[in-house]
This record gives sequence, structure tokens and C-alpha cells, in this order.
Amino acid sequence: MDCLFCKIVEGTIPSAKVYEDEHVLAFRDIQPQAPVHTLIIPKKHIPTMNDAAPEDMELLGRILLAAQKVARDAGLADDGYRLINNCGRDAGQVVYHLHFHVLGGEKLGPLNVKEQPDR
Repeated sequence: MDCLFCKIVEGTIPSAKVYEDEHVLAFRDIQPQAPVHTLIIPKKHIPTMNDAAPEDMELLGRILLAAQKVARDAGLADDGYRLINNCGRDAGQVVYHLHFHVLGGEKLGPLNVKEQPDR
């Protein structure tokens, strides 16, 4: 498999790890979009959120709890942080291995989301 994040999990590509357990890995993004920008990934290869299956429910919970710990350890818990998952090309997903971005360390502006008409 030619997956960048799988290679990081295997250790064949180095990363600046900030958290690791048997199911989840967190490391600093090499192109940070905020003073703190960490990626949280499952060690199991799941291409997108749409590919997560019912049997991945516990793993998804572990990812969210890892994100909480990473944010707390980085000093972001009190002032706030953003947790983002881009799912698919139109959402901006570049690496097709499920991952979440933890962003913080400054006041983050609003997301660039189009207004939805009232329904």
C-alpha cells in the first residue's frame, strides 16, 4: 500500500509524535495552519470517514479521546481548539487515510462556509 500515513505508522517515514497508543497515533502537521496543528490518525488504514464501519465504533471513540488529550496536553483545552475531518476531494482531503486535525493556539477565524438558505 502506498499510503503516507501508513508509512508514518510503520515508522518508515519519520514524524514528530505527540501521542501514541496501540490504536492511534498523533503527530505535528508538517504544514501547520495554526500555532498548534496536530494530526490524529488510526493505525488501521481507513481511507475516509465514509469507509468507517460499525466495527470501527470503538476506534473512532479512541481517536476523539486522543484528540482531547492532545489538545489538553498542548494547553488548548481552556481557550478552545478546532477539530476537523475532511472527507473526500470536495472537502479538501488530500491523504486518503482517515485523520483529524487539532488546530489551536490562537483565536481562529470563522470557517469559510457558504450560508445555507432557510428551508
